[in-house]
Amino acid sequence: MQECKGMGFSTKAVHAGEIRYNEYGSITTPIVQTSTFIFKNIAEIQQLAEGKAGRFEYGRYGHPTQLAAEGKLAAIEGAEDAVLFSSGMSAITTSMFALLKAGDHIIITDDAYKRTLDFSKTCLDRFDIECTVVKMCDYEAIERAIKPNTRIFFSESPTNPYLNIMDLERLMKIFKGRDILVISDSTFATPYNQRPLEYGVHIVIHSCTKYLGGHNDLLSGVVLSKKELTDPIREYLKITGGVIDPHSSYLLIRGLKTFELRIKRHNANGQKIAEYLEKHPKVERVYYPGLPSHPHYDVAKSQMAGFGGVVTFKVRDDVEYVLKFLSRLKFVNIGPSLGGVESLITHPASVSYYSVPRQERIALGITDGLIRLAVGVENARDIINDIDQALRFA
Repeated sequence: MQECKGMGFSTKAVHAGEIRYNEYGSITTPIVQTSTFIFKNIAEIQQLAEGKAGRFEYGRYGHPTQLAAEGKLAAIEGAEDAVLFSSGMSAITTSMFALLKAGDHIIITDDAYKRTLDFSKTCLDRFDIECTVVKMCDYEAIERAIKPNTRIFFSESPTNPYLNIMDLERLMKIFKGRDILVISDSTFATPYNQRPLEYGVHIVIHSCTKYLGGHNDLLSGVVLSKKELTDPIREYLKITGGVIDPHSSYLLIRGLKTFELRIKRHNANGQKIAEYLEKHPKVERVYYPGLPSHPHYDVAKSQMAGFGGVVTFKVRDDVEYVLKFLSRLKFVNIGPSLGGVESLITHPASVSYYSVPRQERIALGITDGLIRLAVGVENARDIINDIDQALRFA
C-alpha cells in the first residue's frame, strides 16, 4: 500500500490505500468485480487457512477495491483501521450488534439521526439491550444517565437538522476512566472539519454516501478506530453481510481524491449563504455553526476547521408558503440527502417526518417552517440568487 505518513490531506486522499504498481499498471485502482477468488493450488488454500497468505477468498469477506478505499479513509481520519459497509446505517447497526450483548445499556442523544434513534429505541430492546435518550449537549444529563451496565455512548456532531455541536473535550472528561465506548457519527463534520479520535473518542462513523463520496451516486458507511475495536466489527460484518460492492468502492475512491477541494468549497458556500439568509427579511432564524448567533459557535470555532455545507433556516410556519418557495427554485433540487456537488433542499416536516404526528414532530423541533439546505459546489452567488428569487416571490 502507498505510504503517506506525514503528507498533506489531499496527498493522502489521492494516494493512501492504493497499490502504486498493480499488476495491470493502471493508475486507478481496478474494480475487481467478482464474487469469489480462485486458488492456483491446494497449497494456497492451506496458507490462507493458516493466516500466511495476504489474499482474498470470497466477496463478503473483502475485496481489493474495498481494501484500497478503507486505507484511504483511515489515512484521512487518522485512524488505525477502517471497515466499509454498504450504507451508513449498516455501519451503525453492525457496530452496535458487534459490541453489545444482552443486559447492556446504551446512551444516545435526542437529535441523532432519526433512523439511528429508531434502531436504538426499538430494535435493541428485542435483544434485552436498554437505551436511554438524553438531550444533546446536556452534559449533566449525560453523566446522570450512566449506569453500571452502560457500554456505549452514541452521538452526532454536528446534528441534523439544527447542527448542534458536541464539546468533545468536555464530553470525554465525563467518560475518562470508565469502561464505556464513545461513538461519534461525524458525517456532517467530515474528517477535514473535525477529527473526534484526536479528542479521545473511541469510534468514528461516517455515511460515505454524503461528503466522502461527494457525487450522490453511491451508498456506503465506514467505521474507523483502533484495530482492537474494528476487528470484532469486521468479523460481525462477515456474518451479517452488509458489504460494500466493488463498483461502489471504486466510486468512493474516485470521490475521495477531490475530497479536500470539495469540502473547502462546501465550507465557503455554507458560510456565505448562512450570512445571506440571516439578513433576509423573510427568514426568521438561521442555524449554522459558523454564525455567532449559533448556540455552539464558540465550541465549533475551537474544534472545527470549517463548518460544512448544511444550513438550516426557518421561515414562517405556513406549509403552503414553504411548498410554494420550494416549487419556485430553478436549479437547487428538492431532495433529502447532502454532501454532493449538487445543492439539495428539503422540508423535514414533509419528507423525513411526514409519518410522525404533527404535535410529536413539533415537540422534536421539526416545525412547519423549518428548511434544510445542503449547498453544493456551485458558485455561491448562483445559489443565493436562486433562493432569493424563490423567497421573494413565494
